[in-house]
Amino acid sequence: MEEEFYCILKLISGEEILSLVMVDENDGDPLIILQNPITIKTVSNQQGTYLKIKSWMEMSSDDFFIIKLDKIITMTETTDKKLIDIYNTYLLDGDLNSLYDSSSSSGKVKPSSKMGYISSVEESRKRLENLFKDLKES
Repeated sequence: MEEEFYCILKLISGEEILSLVMVDENDGDPLIILQNPITIKTVSNQQGTYLKIKSWMEMSSDDFFIIKLDKIITMTETTDKKLIDIYNTYLLDGDLNSLYDSSSSSGKVKPSSKMGYISSVEESRKRLENLFKDLKES
């Protein structure tokens, strides 16, 4: 077996997969061994562009999968640190429906006023109490 590397694969089914990959030269018939493969889709809306990440085989508890070379249209090694970090963060978190902000270096989304986050619970409670007191006094 050769060394492991991060790879993006395009399958004949149309799926695009990101995975840690090893190639096994099995008697002249190479097999591709995928470790924890995931799919990544780009989602865009008014707030920005995000990556939706999910397991390639959602119902399986296995970490390794074998694909024959004839099921792959193309594959390319990736050294994109940001993409590799997102992949590894997904594996550590185990979140099946993670959305990562592609403009953020850490892959995390911070709440903002555009998302509806206006203040803390404590500040909101004080404002509501003051509003109620003002209505009572009127």
